Amino acid sequence: MDETAPQRTDGRSHDMEDIDDDDRPASLLDDSKDRVELRQRYYGLLQELRVLLPGVQVLLAFLFTVPFASRFDELDEPGRIAFATSMCSAMVATVAFVTPIAFHRVARRRARSARLVWSIRMEGLGLAFMCLALLSALHCVMRFVFDAVVAWLVTGTVLALVLVFWVVVPTLVDGSGRREEPDGGAGRLPAADPG
Repeated sequence: MDETAPQRTDGRSHDMEDIDDDDRPASLLDDSKDRVELRQRYYGLLQELRVLLPGVQVLLAFLFTVPFASRFDELDEPGRIAFATSMCSAMVATVAFVTPIAFHRVARRRARSARLVWSIRMEGLGLAFMCLALLSALHCVMRFVFDAVVAWLVTGTVLALVLVFWVVVPTLVDGSGRREEPDGGAGRLPAADPG
């Protein structure tokens, strides 16, 4: 054995060396050996929730006040269904976004990977219901201000944009860490050595 070769201190074999921790699903990370990686991912997820949660809470708070508006009675039945869908979806999104915080405080500390996996699932569920809440609120308002045809056109367009930017583009992003530069890479800063 070569004494000058760097030794691994994380307990993994050298065969796993070319698999970056970022590429492994959370369910494959070990609660003890990978606790630093799991902690970093969990705190990253909590940071994301700090951005998402206020937005859906503001939407929900606004929706709570809408029935008290003087013109709410003018909303037709499909408009009321869209409003109810938006309100219930915003409530479910809020609960889903708060669940990882509850996991962080209540769940067993040593079940790190299970907490992270469930928290990621709940964030995904929250995003889906937040999207439904936003789209149904948009549909409700567009239907009230314009008409059903305009409401469906605008809502369909925004749904297409959500699917492109939230699903298609993230799926197509190259995980190699390299970006395609339109100018051939001129003016790009050198990549930092991850150590």
